[in-house]
Amino acid sequence: MADDDFRPFRDGFRWDGVDLLAYKEDGAAPFKAITRQVLFAEAGMGCELRYFEMAAGGYSTLERHQHVHAVMILRGHGHCLLGEAVRPVKPYDLVTVPPWTWHQFRATRGEPLGFLCMVNAERDKPCLPATDDIARLRSDPMIAAFLDGVAG
Repeated sequence: MADDDFRPFRDGFRWDGVDLLAYKEDGAAPFKAITRQVLFAEAGMGCELRYFEMAAGGYSTLERHQHVHAVMILRGHGHCLLGEAVRPVKPYDLVTVPPWTWHQFRATRGEPLGFLCMVNAERDKPCLPATDDIARLRSDPMIAAFLDGVAG
């Protein structure tokens, strides 16, 4: 067994031998107070398992893409936008993000929100919303409140 075959869990939702990384490149897309850790990225698996965590009030990028996400909330409470629905999320909830579905996660409950995310190792780049996409999303008062950070 190789030394990196076992990486113990540590306080603060960290794992030995796993780097704490920036969520995305600065300026690549709008997001706030979020980090990522790549837990598994083995070539033979065909997928990656990542842990994302945002501080209270933080959020991921509003985006969509061809690839599917499989998400499991591990820590905290918040909300997610999935298509045209805003849903509260809590530990152990499962969220499937289908292809080309607008999605965003927000730590809206005054505490960190952490989740596991499994994606294909080979995947397309995310698309950000255009002005007309934002206008269409904001036409729903629940989504507008979510985007303004007042859901919850």
